[in-house]
Amino acid sequence: MRRRDQRLTAAKRTRERIVVTLLALSAVVSVGITFSILLVLGLESYGFFQEVPLWRFLTEKEWSPSFYDKRFGIIALASGTFLTSSIALIVALPISLLLAIYLSEYATPQMRNFLKPTIELLAGIPSVMYGYFALFTVTPLLQKFIPSLPAFNALSPGIVLGFMILPTITSLSDDVILSVPQRIRDASYALGATKLQTVFRAVLPAARSGIISACLLGLARAVGETMLVTIAAGQVPVFTLSPLSQVQTMSAYIAFVSLGDIPWGSLEYKASFAVGLSLFLSSLVFHLAGVILRERALRLLRGL
Repeated sequence: MRRRDQRLTAAKRTRERIVVTLLALSAVVSVGITFSILLVLGLESYGFFQEVPLWRFLTEKEWSPSFYDKRFGIIALASGTFLTSSIALIVALPISLLLAIYLSEYATPQMRNFLKPTIELLAGIPSVMYGYFALFTVTPLLQKFIPSLPAFNALSPGIVLGFMILPTITSLSDDVILSVPQRIRDASYALGATKLQTVFRAVLPAARSGIISACLLGLARAVGETMLVTIAAGQVPVFTLSPLSQVQTMSAYIAFVSLGDIPWGSLEYKASFAVGLSLFLSSLVFHLAGVILRERALRLLRGL
């Protein structure tokens, strides 16, 4: 019996070591792929920056790589990217926050179990469908109120992009609000506050860092979106802050290059890797900032 127990214990330990090894390999592969992408982008971008100075790339406001007088100012593409992303965040933030408050504070368990998966289904819709919805439904609707709105613009895809990132912000905000200790709510009730006052004056301030983290992660998702803005925002890279203008985002330019109209190895081709590196680093900054803030918020809430 004792030998049998020893064999079972040894077999259990072997299985645990195998599982731990597989988990470690999965983590190494994930990190390795990320660094491989960064390495490829960096090496290909190096050839571009040998011909175009970095200061010109970062400071010029014109992007015209196909013209005789070539201009490679990333500001033109970055303005389109952050314009559509900012519109998306303006649309998504209030709706997501109200949904998260309802799910965590007011909804019954049955309603919560129905609504949360339903909201998260929005993340599963292909982005190309969102693009056609923005171009053929939202834009004509907006043109009834803004007759001068062109067919391609930043406003329409920005609004639809807001609904694309809505599940991300809602889900993360809901988790953070649920993590607020019950004693904070009880203390607010003990002071005579209503439920609405408790939510907005006690719970949300306690969850503020986590909500900001959710917004940053949603913004990182919006910055990297490709098909929606490629279809509905246009292909004109201009430095503008007007949502009524046609724009081109960084991801849309990369998609344009991938069509094969630009010769392989040309300066315009190399420029796509420099744009990709800029997009990668921008998304990485927002994502890391969101993760750090989220972990900080959860630690603070555990310590309350």
